[in-house]
Amino acid sequence: MKRRTLLQGAGALIAGAVARPALVRAASATTLRFVPYADLALLDPIITTNYVTRTHALMVYDTLYSLDAAYRAQPQMVAGHDVSSDGLTWRLALRDGLRFHHGTPVLARDVVASLKRWSQRDAFGSALFATVDELSAPSDTLVQFRLKRPFPLLPDALAKPTSYLPVIMPERLSTTPATQAVSEIVGSGPYRYVASERVPGSLNVYRKFEDYRPRPDGSASFTAGPRIAYFDRVEWRTIPDGATAAGALRSGEIDWWEQPLVDLVPDLLRQKDVRVELVESAGLIGQIRLNHTLPPFDNPKICHALLSAVDQTEMMDAVAGSDPAIRRGPVGIFTAGGPMASEAGMGVLTGKRDLDATKKALAAAGYNGEKVVLLAGTDVPRINAVCEVMADLCRKLGMNLDVVATDWGTVNQRILNAKPLDQGGWSMFGIFSGGLDMISPAYHLAVRGNGRAGVPSWLTDAPLEELRSAWFAAPDLDGQKALAAKIQARALEVGAYLPCGQYFQPTAYRRDLEGMLTGLPLFWNLRRSA
Repeated sequence: MKRRTLLQGAGALIAGAVARPALVRAASATTLRFVPYADLALLDPIITTNYVTRTHALMVYDTLYSLDAAYRAQPQMVAGHDVSSDGLTWRLALRDGLRFHHGTPVLARDVVASLKRWSQRDAFGSALFATVDELSAPSDTLVQFRLKRPFPLLPDALAKPTSYLPVIMPERLSTTPATQAVSEIVGSGPYRYVASERVPGSLNVYRKFEDYRPRPDGSASFTAGPRIAYFDRVEWRTIPDGATAAGALRSGEIDWWEQPLVDLVPDLLRQKDVRVELVESAGLIGQIRLNHTLPPFDNPKICHALLSAVDQTEMMDAVAGSDPAIRRGPVGIFTAGGPMASEAGMGVLTGKRDLDATKKALAAAGYNGEKVVLLAGTDVPRINAVCEVMADLCRKLGMNLDVVATDWGTVNQRILNAKPLDQGGWSMFGIFSGGLDMISPAYHLAVRGNGRAGVPSWLTDAPLEELRSAWFAAPDLDGQKALAAKIQARALEVGAYLPCGQYFQPTAYRRDLEGMLTGLPLFWNLRRSA
């Protein structure tokens, strides 16, 4: 079997181009103040796909492998590995000097427990572990995989830098059920989380981990290479109001605003002390996720009928305006411009939008006025925008809609509730995923058909799961593309979710910051110029 390049062609995606309103800027150059796109409400990266949690996890935790800017897996916590000639045994050696934030060394048994917990939640992880006969720790520094069949993408899986990261935690924490948050945030990454300073809805604090030992070789590239913490302290300040955040950035009261409002970008571009750049270079893709376990969306025909009414142009107009330079579409199941994108099944998204026809299709599918609860994260402008458009669409279609407008942190907590609507359940919610998360079946969580074991939406569909398994066994990129087209057609047929379009979100930061990496918001190697 040829080794497959998971993200071949992904480089084409790179686009050219607080509770207190008054903050006090630190006199020391060793403090960084950052405004995330939403409050950090969930801290464990294994129980949520929330990107603010992913960004937090990349600061605090480390992974065995990492991806460079060409999306190639590189050793991170491992010094190296060897593979048996039949491809069935992988032996991974941990590099020297790895320590957890509470001072104990990182041992192979910590790795084993962490990866087992991760595999219960992550799509790529479950595909890997479906081939695992035994995962063991023959010594404190050696991790061994014995496989039932070859899995050449093993380093790629363990390098995954997006939602449900394969982070390494102490064994005592990794024995926590994968559906339950860990009791402490203890990693081995370049920054440690300071729980005692947390102010929910306002402040999260990190301090440089003095005992962190960066990789001694290579250069920083995406998540690969040495991870050097230059700041002694990093403060995440939640500022829901865009105008307040923009003012704080202009005045130097904050250093970095992760996701400035698109309509404020022109003013920020005129500020001589501010840089506006594209960091998350694979773009962001909007979705309306559906709860497939409750009426009406337990009926795939109703989900499919609703797809025919979603207007991606209208959705992206609401999110990013009409500038074609920062948007792409129409978008299917896989990231537009990526290696797995295709036209399969796209007619339902690209055909004429006819609301009367959709009403008839909904009725023919069996929709009979069932209540639909839409969760709208109002403090994340792009999510709020797609939810407002979706709410308007549902009303025009005559659906029995109830909009629950709340903060994004509360939405993330509520979508874990699998109970009926009268017990706090839900029907749909808006969300954006990074283009990297949707570039292939290995990463794409929302096209699983594994029911309650999957992400909130909980679609059960055996054909989707069979196609996904076949994708991992494809002998080459052409085989992967053919199967990805079938996956897309099936996902659209059953209405796995409603694609809303893709746009590219800039970031804004003070010009005295240097070393900003691209791919995701990353805090290592970032420093203040003299």
